[in-house]
Amino acid sequence: LSSWITNAILLLFLSLFRGNHGSSAPLDGCAFLGEEERKSLYEDGDVVIGGLFPLHYSPVSSPLTYNVKPITSTYNYARALRWMQTMTFAIKEINERTDLLPRLKLGFHIRDSCDDIPVSLKASLLLANGQPEGLKGNAGQDEATGLGCETVNRTVSSVIIGDAGSGVSMALLRSLGSFHIPLVSYFASCSCLSNQREFPTFMRTMPSDAFQIKALAQLVLYFGWTWVGVIGVESDYARFAIQLFLQESVRYGVCAAYTHFYPVGLSHQAIEKLLNVIQMTSSKVIINFSGEAEMQDILREMQRRNLTGFQWIASEAWATSKSLWENSANLLKGTLGFAIQRAAVIPGLQQHLAALTPSAIHRIAFLAEFWEETFNCRLNGSANAHNHGLGSQQSRMPCKGTEVLHDVYSPYSDVTQLRVSYNVYKAVYLVAYALQDMSNCKAGEGPFVKNTCADPKNFKPWQLLHYMKLANFSTLGEEVNFDKNGDPIAYYDLMNWQTGPDGSLDLVKVGFYDASFPAGKSCLFSHLSECLNFASQALRSVCSSSCPPGSRIARRKGEPICCYDCVPCAEGEFSNTTGMSSRDLCIPKRVEYLSYHEFMGVLLCAASVLGAGVSLVIIAIFYTYKDTALVRANNMELSFLLLVFLTICFLVGLLFLGKPSEWLCRIRYPAFGISFALCLSCLLAKTVVVLMAFRSRLPGSPVMKWFGTKQQRASVLLGTTVQVIVCFIWLLTSPPHANHNKDYHSSTIIVECATGSEVGFWLVLGYIGVLACMCLVLAFMARKLPDNFNEAKFITFSILIFFAVWVTFIPVYMSTGGKYIVAVHVFAILASAFGLLLCIFAPKCYIILLKPEKNSKKFLMQR
Repeated sequence: LSSWITNAILLLFLSLFRGNHGSSAPLDGCAFLGEEERKSLYEDGDVVIGGLFPLHYSPVSSPLTYNVKPITSTYNYARALRWMQTMTFAIKEINERTDLLPRLKLGFHIRDSCDDIPVSLKASLLLANGQPEGLKGNAGQDEATGLGCETVNRTVSSVIIGDAGSGVSMALLRSLGSFHIPLVSYFASCSCLSNQREFPTFMRTMPSDAFQIKALAQLVLYFGWTWVGVIGVESDYARFAIQLFLQESVRYGVCAAYTHFYPVGLSHQAIEKLLNVIQMTSSKVIINFSGEAEMQDILREMQRRNLTGFQWIASEAWATSKSLWENSANLLKGTLGFAIQRAAVIPGLQQHLAALTPSAIHRIAFLAEFWEETFNCRLNGSANAHNHGLGSQQSRMPCKGTEVLHDVYSPYSDVTQLRVSYNVYKAVYLVAYALQDMSNCKAGEGPFVKNTCADPKNFKPWQLLHYMKLANFSTLGEEVNFDKNGDPIAYYDLMNWQTGPDGSLDLVKVGFYDASFPAGKSCLFSHLSECLNFASQALRSVCSSSCPPGSRIARRKGEPICCYDCVPCAEGEFSNTTGMSSRDLCIPKRVEYLSYHEFMGVLLCAASVLGAGVSLVIIAIFYTYKDTALVRANNMELSFLLLVFLTICFLVGLLFLGKPSEWLCRIRYPAFGISFALCLSCLLAKTVVVLMAFRSRLPGSPVMKWFGTKQQRASVLLGTTVQVIVCFIWLLTSPPHANHNKDYHSSTIIVECATGSEVGFWLVLGYIGVLACMCLVLAFMARKLPDNFNEAKFITFSILIFFAVWVTFIPVYMSTGGKYIVAVHVFAILASAFGLLLCIFAPKCYIILLKPEKNSKKFLMQR
């Protein structure tokens, strides 16, 4: 689309110029088609630097009908005139230096771009081609030199400094790019221009908008302005800037209440549409990406409608435009904007700007027009042909010759905000240092084909561009360098518009943005709280107010993230951000565990102690009656071992009570598993002994000698070793640990022992089950042995009780939560231990203590 527009404009030039000279004008003679463009500022030199500045602008855009010549810009732009004069001053300064380009004189060829693409294209082609041959012999005088056109031989500009606008610069690049002519902009900030594949000949001393957008997003977030309006002029500059802002703002939770583009020349209908959009939303903060001219039109209509109470955020294009303050101070008070880096002073510039005198400038149209507009008088022999302002040119009184610029205020002579002017100054020095590097090239060591060097007085534009891309220099104490895209390191001053003591605008720096700083430290708002006016501090611009304590955000479907409803916090949740209301405090949860002090803990603790006590009593009884027939007949060593291990099992139950700790959790489950493995291994050995003892009574049976005391001990050790290995691996891989369970109940934290590895836990239980099954099978086989006192029956009963307990344990364990799961563990341990103890040893104790007559070998041997 851009290429099509550019081609259409070039065709328009051809048609217009051809119309003025007739359709039969010979093209092969390279005749200049169109009106003679005499307004320029020229000084010859070995290298002539081209310059394009928007010295005029038009408040209303002219539609292209292709039937009549478009209306050119008519209003003088004093700021741009200062930029132009800064360029001539920098070139003059360089020419007077002996350390920079001592054998080379720089010249300049400056033309008015009118901030208009067709005018800029025409002007750039004149700069790139020098003096058109077709103009030789024409009447008239050259405004810069006073010589006739036929005697002028203007040098081609191999580099152009300009233009101010991003859209204009893009159009120029698409036209001049084919000729590899470098374009250095001092005010074009569109991030799109960083695309070196599309614009390889572009450089700038103006930071890319990509950095300004990051700073703007952080600024609005700083004030909590999450609901902002974003408007901009219909241009590449504003379109890319707003697109970047919308992307960046999402990161900071900032939403655009609306985005609106308006045409370059604001008609009454366009302004009406814009202001209606602004009034229809609740946003009180407006970010405007436009130039000074468009902003003036918007403010004029807002004054007429008396629309106040808005916080303006200025883009860098108008962040320091003092002329806006004159008629709209009440609307702009408190405005914030990031302005490009300012030079405190450019030595000698102020004197250069003030050196204008009627006799020196009357033949230079740009300066003559400015003088006549400033003092409302007519210079004698003036080259100014513009007719605007107060009255016609002829009706003005002649200038007295005593006018002095110091007596009036003008943006032209205002050097308090040297920002764009400083960019122009750096752009000139960029070219100068590139030429210096070119001059320093040694023969045979050059960067071009066959290591050749370029001639500083006769080089190709692309050769100069090579050195410009590598430039790194210092000016006014600042290091100037460029990245791979031809962009400088971004630095902005955050400016606040305040009312001075005399009612004038006071631009106060309240922060800065430096892209060279590390991420997170690049933006600093140093004096905002003390410098901003009350309106800015008190202003709120949000789609939805912050949710009060006790509530949370509920997003609205299909709306920006800044628009939401507040709903009460769910049970177990709280918020404490603003105000005071319900669910706004964090109430400490109750910490629970199976304690020794509560009823169930006391009961289980008593049962554990009781079981251990009973085991010890039985041990004492067996030891006292160790020589009796019943005790000796029941393998006294294994019985004692079994009683000891059962005592340990009862005591293990106590480990599950009280507040768990890391070390306690690590020994709970493995102690439990190993203690029961010991008990069941002893029981298994006892059962085997009973069977072997019966079979050994058969004639010729050698079985008992293969299952003596050593073998019984070994079987107990082997049966326990397997469990020890399982527990050891469990502890190494994923051991049990203390855990604070917050999910069981919203108001309770359960302190418990997590198993760590569920596989380890169930392997321990599974192995105990295997031992119990083996005991049950062997005991069942020996249940009908012909002894008067058949111990196998009691072992069978005890194992059945053991199985009943642990089979019941599994579903109860899986369905129980909280501290009661510990009680299930302890109950299973105690119940199974009591089952083994009572079923096996209670009948023996009964006979030993109450039926001593049966405690004899004769009775035991009866059938």
